Amino acid sequence: MYNEPIFLQPAFQEKIWGGDKLKIVYNYDIPSERTGEAWVISAHPNGPSVIENGPLKGKTLADAWESHGELFNKTADHKEAYPLLVKMLDANDDLSVQVHPDDQFAQKVESVPYGKTECWYVLDAEPEAEIVFGHHAETKEQLTRMMNNGEWDELLRRVRVQSGDFVYVPSGTIHAIGGGIVILETQQSSDTTYRVYDYDRTDVDGNKRGLHLDKAAAVTNVPHQMPELNQEESVSGGLTMTKLVENDYFRVSQWTLNGDAEQMMEADFLQISAIKGNATLTTNGKSFEIEKGTNFILPHGVGKYALSGKAEFVVSWA
Repeated sequence: MYNEPIFLQPAFQEKIWGGDKLKIVYNYDIPSERTGEAWVISAHPNGPSVIENGPLKGKTLADAWESHGELFNKTADHKEAYPLLVKMLDANDDLSVQVHPDDQFAQKVESVPYGKTECWYVLDAEPEAEIVFGHHAETKEQLTRMMNNGEWDELLRRVRVQSGDFVYVPSGTIHAIGGGIVILETQQSSDTTYRVYDYDRTDVDGNKRGLHLDKAAAVTNVPHQMPELNQEESVSGGLTMTKLVENDYFRVSQWTLNGDAEQMMEADFLQISAIKGNATLTTNGKSFEIEKGTNFILPHGVGKYALSGKAEFVVSWA
């Protein structure tokens, strides 16, 4: 049905911590200056992306997954939801400190198909910007006591980040994106979040957002575990491909294009987000212009494709 890229329109989420960088930097038509998230490749019911081209134009990615599984090499007995979700986040202010469950806990307790393991590619970061990544508790009892007592400065582990950094956040990892950071996040297709701490912020009505300390304590890895990454680099013509992470849920790579390259599809489908520059994608005799901020899927029927130009991409597949 498709032997060309499937371009996607983001679904936007306004957040208390959001800003306007998604418009300024990526020229997105955001709903307000409090836009925190663009779900750029999403089949999740809370924010599905809409297809912009081809026979399925106007349909959601979820529609394509359900009705045209051949685009993803989906077998007839494959009943699960679309596996991945890609977002851009503009953290104009600190995000809440949170943690996500694994698949087993999410399925048993929340009755949803996936937990949430995720990873972040830092697109932009102000000087001295930092994230919360992990904690200092040695036992579950210590973790619970420190959370209940509000000992956040002693509990939370903070790390400085800069543009180009990569952070892998397995389920069970306490984390938060700090203010002044823009990231591209690749994750399991899940919206299950347990909020640990929200800086006692209130909404326009003076209400604090709810916390989920019991569930958070139940799913948090104790002690904190630093994930090991086996990153590798390969070169094909003018394309340098750096594998950032590979696990049971996804593989994520950063591609730098400087010239021309020809590639063969080696996955069931590829999710591609252009984060810098401009490029031309050619497949099956058709050429497509790719600008910074473009997000698309190369479906199963593409086969060989060519890239030319000077650009950077974050690429993922299940």
